[in-house]
Amino acid sequence: MRKPETNPQDAIAIGLAALGWAVSDPARADRLLALTGLTPDDLRRRAADPVLLVALLGFLEAHEPDLLACAAALEIAPAMLVDVRRMLEP
Repeated sequence: MRKPETNPQDAIAIGLAALGWAVSDPARADRLLALTGLTPDDLRRRAADPVLLVALLGFLEAHEPDLLACAAALEIAPAMLVDVRRMLEP
């Protein structure tokens, strides 16, 4: 696993990577949109917006299998995704 980095730029990069992972599966992407109220246009226009990334990371935290699978795919600890959400929260 990569060493966790928690500066704001790394937090956004991790959030974007998690977003890419989340939407790579159509069923998971549909669930993300349904549960967060986001639209495909929101995802396109606001992908790097910390508010959108906080919603995405909260979505992953709410379903532990997704949180664990995303962390494994990104080669980071699941706790790093939680830390990133906390860092990006307003």
